[in-house]
Amino acid sequence: MLILLSVTSGIAVGNVYFPQAIIPSIATGLDIGPEAAASIVTAVQVGYSVGLFLLVPLGDRIPYRRLILTLLGLTAAGLLAAGVAPGPDFLLLVGVQIGATTVVAPIIGSMAAGLVPSDRRGAVGGVLLSGATGGMLLSRLEGGALAEVWGWRAPYLVAGIATLVVAFAVGRALPKAPAPTTERFLAVLAAPVRLLWSESDLRRSCLYQATVFAGFSAVWATVGLLLAGPAYRLDERAVGVLALVNIATMFVTPVAGRLADRHGPDRVNLVCLLGVVLAAGVLYPAAAGLETAGGPATLIAGTLLLDVSMQSGMVANQVRIYALRPDARARLNTAYMTCAYLGGAGGSALGLRAYGQFGWHGVCGLVALLAGIALTRLRIGSTGTGLSGPSPVRAPKTHPA
Repeated sequence: MLILLSVTSGIAVGNVYFPQAIIPSIATGLDIGPEAAASIVTAVQVGYSVGLFLLVPLGDRIPYRRLILTLLGLTAAGLLAAGVAPGPDFLLLVGVQIGATTVVAPIIGSMAAGLVPSDRRGAVGGVLLSGATGGMLLSRLEGGALAEVWGWRAPYLVAGIATLVVAFAVGRALPKAPAPTTERFLAVLAAPVRLLWSESDLRRSCLYQATVFAGFSAVWATVGLLLAGPAYRLDERAVGVLALVNIATMFVTPVAGRLADRHGPDRVNLVCLLGVVLAAGVLYPAAAGLETAGGPATLIAGTLLLDVSMQSGMVANQVRIYALRPDARARLNTAYMTCAYLGGAGGSALGLRAYGQFGWHGVCGLVALLAGIALTRLRIGSTGTGLSGPSPVRAPKTHPA
């Protein structure tokens, strides 16, 4: 079951990321500029943020099996529609819909957190995140390769079929179970905002992930432009190959989860944020391109370090927030993931602007600045809160979330 849920998470998350690898192909196929094509990536991320806020909380209100199957079906329909899109405006709109409905991974994470002991949540969350990471990375490889051979429509059609297949498998495997709560829908949807207001550890977890994910998205929204530009002159497949190198991240997140279980999430966050700052410095010389041997090497090493740091920090943050309110894990995850992906959408937009104004060096500076903001908050917020050990598990509060 854990393997199936990991694969499902990977396919769902991959639907958000494969468009990053086919931006040049979309621009050519639809006869639009690169920035207009890149806006489709931002649209999917914005849609994902909307889905996180409006649909993931329903994991506390609607039985998991029914909710997951419905969302997978809607996502598949959107992907197939995108594969036959007549123009960029339609693709932009359906991209928002795909992003909004492909929020299955955080729903699975909330479900799994309630099925395992508290001292195993990091380890199980790391395994699920490794599946999501694999989907994120392999989808770029698949997207770039398919677009190069059959054009930009092929990745959407293949992703739609894959989503239908995994929906069938999940429908056969997941047992029927009642909803965790019977609260009114409006109360469930409003709960994430109230939790953000009342839970300081949730707020700082959101800040850590939003800033790091913004830097991560800035790099991956612009790396295709760097590789296709005069410094490298490579096609879409290069982005997929670069992503494939970073598949090593899949094997790191379960380790990060176990370390967060054992030593507490703050220590893992600190190491991860320092890793992001270091990644920005490693990526800086990559602008030299193929003129120097260090250009491709620093690009590979820097993106790998950035991926490992971002994903490991996500595991640590989820260990912290799942311990806050066992009766409202889906809603806690909603607040957390919404903030993270709004940060990602903003990072994509800022990254494209920085690349247009200052080139690749501007993107690296943006990554370092964002990580510095999170590091400052970590040093302020961690005084006496758990750098010496795991975060305490609270007893459930009696009032509604």
